[in-house]
Order: sequence, then structure tokens, then C-alpha cells
Amino acid sequence: MPDIKLVAIDLDGTLLKNDLTISPRAKEAIKAAMAKGVYVTICTGRMYASALPFIQQLNLELPIITYNGAFVKHSGTGEILYERFLPSDMAKDIFLRAKKYGLHSNIYFNDRLYVDCLNKWADSYARKVGVDVNIVEDMLKFLERDPIKIVSIAEPENLKILEQELQAVYGDRLYITSSLPTLLEILHPEATKGKGLEAVANYLGVPRECVMGIGDNFNDLEMFNYAGFSVVMGNGEEEVKRIADYVTCTNDDDGVAEAIEKFVL
Repeated sequence: MPDIKLVAIDLDGTLLKNDLTISPRAKEAIKAAMAKGVYVTICTGRMYASALPFIQQLNLELPIITYNGAFVKHSGTGEILYERFLPSDMAKDIFLRAKKYGLHSNIYFNDRLYVDCLNKWADSYARKVGVDVNIVEDMLKFLERDPIKIVSIAEPENLKILEQELQAVYGDRLYITSSLPTLLEILHPEATKGKGLEAVANYLGVPRECVMGIGDNFNDLEMFNYAGFSVVMGNGEEEVKRIADYVTCTNDDDGVAEAIEKFVL
């Protein structure tokens, strides 16, 4: 068991309970780990603006990994450590291909959420993550600028068609992942949780073997590949569980606290 110096924790399905709150036990475990001199950061697919309330609850002042690793920002100083955005021409093509199949797309730019129309997908997503939705009349013109990422939202079987098409056209020129069955997240190939975590570890001077990653879903796999020790939640995907070093309790049963208490404290 390595000497853990940095803990990177996913939010949804991991640190957050199903009611989207952080349990008192998890807060205490994180506080105790930091008091021991261990760095604790968030490593999430969420926007920085959406992750910020939880960052503030935990009094974290260090680099935070957001947008699946596409955007790493220091919560104390505001310094941007790492960013990888989708090239404009690819973003336009991805948007049109999703549109062809009647799929809704979230476009992220400058830490704000943009859509071309309001519908049930946009509304439910914005309410869950606690951000405003901005409507753009001409999305192709808007996409003259490189977005942080695109998320297509639909029923899983419909997303699979788009995913297969994008994989065939772009191959390793895109990073395509999922944090929920209804979300297909499309990013720059170097916009992964693993790359974001590497940037944070290097900034803090922590060797990768002393890093513990805690997550639950497919977008956490790159984080697990980088971290010296990986922990998956009891509610995590079975395929992800097979790759992790340890399976903890579910997000509703304080799995994050259990892992920190066991391996850090």
C-alpha cells in the first residue's frame, strides 16, 4: 500500500450522495486527511462553476480538475494549470452529426452552458448541476470559438449510434466518454481526468504512486490509470470495478469516507 499524499475524488455517484449532498462523515474524513498533510482535490466531469459550491463546503484551496480534465483551475488563486479545448471545426461537425440524429447537445464555453434550444434534457441537466442555460440562435456561428467540451444527451441506445460514428470518423483525435448512460461527453484527446490529475500532482510535487483516485464510472478510468491506487464505489459500473484496486461502499453508504479512513487515516 503506497503512502497516499494526494486524494482525487469524483463528485456525482462518488462524493455526492443520491440527494446531491456531502455527508458529515465524508466531510470529517476529508478534513482529517488534510489536517494530516494530505492534499484532497475534486476530479469531476462537471463545470468548474457547478463544482464550486462543493469546493467551498470542503474549504479546498488547490487545483481542481473539472470538465473531465479539460480545465484545471486553482480554487484559491484562480490560476489555470491545464486546459485542452475542442477545435472549432471538429466541434461544428460533432454538433451537426448529433443534430442529424435529433440529439440534444450541451456546449461549454468560458465556464458557461450553451444550447440551441430549451428542452427536457437541457432543463433537467441544468437543474441537477445548478447552472444557468444560455440559448444561442446560431450555434454554428457561436462555434467559431473552441468550446471546452460537447455533451450529447439522449437515451443510451441513441447515443450509441453517434458514439460509433464519431469513433469511426475521428478515432483517437477525440476523447469520448460517459459519466451517465444518458450523457455522451466529447472532448479533446488530452482532456481526460488522468491528464488533469497528472497536472495537479506535478504542481503539488506528488509522485503518481502516492496518488489515490476515487470514482464510479467510465470517465474515471483515465484517473485510475494514472493514480497509484484506485478506489471504485460500490454503486460503480461493474467494468470499472474490475479495473480498480479496491471496491468501497456505495455513495449513499459513505464509500468515500470509508476509503479515506482505511487507506489515509
